[in-house]
Amino acid sequence: MIQFRPILLALGLMVCLVAVAMLMPMAVDYADGHSSGLVFAVSALVTLFIGVLMVLFAYDRKPVKAGLREGFLLTTLSWTLVSAFAAIPFIGLGLPIGDAYFESVSALTATGATVIVNLDNQPRGILLWRALLQGIGGIGIIVFAILVLPFLRIGGMQLFQTESSDRSEKVMPRTYHLVSAICGVFGLLLVACTFTYMLLGMTPFDAICHALATVSTGGFSTHDASFGYFKSPALDWAAVVFMILGALPFVVYIKAMRGNSEILWRDAQVRGLFKLLAATSVVLAVYLELTRDIPLLDAVRLATFNAVSIVTTTGFVTADYTTWGPFAIGIFFILMFVGGCSGSTSGGIKIYRIQVSWLLTRAHLQHLISPNRIVTLLYNGRRLPEDVPFSVVAFLALYLATIGLFTVLLTAMGLDLLTALSSAATAVSNVGPGLGEIVGPSGTFATLPTGAKWVLSAAMLLGRLELFTVLVLLRPEFWRG
Repeated sequence: MIQFRPILLALGLMVCLVAVAMLMPMAVDYADGHSSGLVFAVSALVTLFIGVLMVLFAYDRKPVKAGLREGFLLTTLSWTLVSAFAAIPFIGLGLPIGDAYFESVSALTATGATVIVNLDNQPRGILLWRALLQGIGGIGIIVFAILVLPFLRIGGMQLFQTESSDRSEKVMPRTYHLVSAICGVFGLLLVACTFTYMLLGMTPFDAICHALATVSTGGFSTHDASFGYFKSPALDWAAVVFMILGALPFVVYIKAMRGNSEILWRDAQVRGLFKLLAATSVVLAVYLELTRDIPLLDAVRLATFNAVSIVTTTGFVTADYTTWGPFAIGIFFILMFVGGCSGSTSGGIKIYRIQVSWLLTRAHLQHLISPNRIVTLLYNGRRLPEDVPFSVVAFLALYLATIGLFTVLLTAMGLDLLTALSSAATAVSNVGPGLGEIVGPSGTFATLPTGAKWVLSAAMLLGRLELFTVLVLLRPEFWRG
């Protein structure tokens, strides 16, 4: 029997924390003398009132044991419900409900697609609120990966929780310590990124907002031109570094700090990410120099920044890569699906699933050549758990089917195929910019039909829930116990 009381209690506490977070943009707007400070004040009061009611209703002195079913349900409800409350300030500032929920979901899932135009003239409070939501979402994404994905058996964090094939061994003895360490690493990266941006020329406000968006691999900017607004090669390269750091497994950082420094270059997933980024950047840079007459150093910077941004699902842009020609568009379309590493803030398929898929393909080819040969699948020097290969294939099939489904839904709403397909892919992968005039780097999601925004909100949530979480909830036996 599912225990709903602890779920409601946890949700109430989350809603209260969202209300407290609203006080920061409220203070910024009051300091600027902007009337939107009142909007955040009212939003905080409404949110806090409802959150406290939920906590009081659910509080019980008797301890209640919450299990796996409660974890699945809490995860799904927390993403959807917290997004709803986080949308209240957007509604108060005049956005329609569909647009407000889209912006909130995009922020919390660290997608980075926006329906707000004329960012350069928006109150600083709303810009800070978008950035804060991405920071909150970034932490939530990692914690979800650590606590829930191993139980989904989809080739998730179980590959990186241990140095051996024994999944009972943990990186740290208690889950609380693990989550605290992850939050500490996230905070250190955030502080380092903020001060780096300030030293390289950003204002403190821009540095804070862009650091939150960079480390969380979210991609919200305070300017319509995104990161290209700053026109600074030094800032571009700094962003490349921190986008990559945000896309690496946070468990690897913890292992490195606990004395296993070699894991930073021994981990197959980390090496795979760097190899992909290096190869893509070189190919694009050579292509830009040869076909667009861009100087080599500028071509390397443009290619590296935008390739890293899309692969890590950050979504910052310094140029409209859709103007680079069909070859570049094709590369960026493929990169939308890749994603960073497991246990990071990035979305997408993830590097390790691609690597496991290649291992399966190679093993199958070897089996075709030598039918009697026994092939052992090894990853990071150890044998893959038996359930991982099947789970990865199942995930990939469901992932592509989901993008196909959302593409069909969007075309039914009148969108052209390129816009529908790329926006579905970028939403499920939590990337941000898509392809085409509407959702491309120079476009705006604000011009999409309202129904399409609701559909893409659902796609972004499904992408963060790793799809299988929702399927688990749809199973009748889940509710029967």
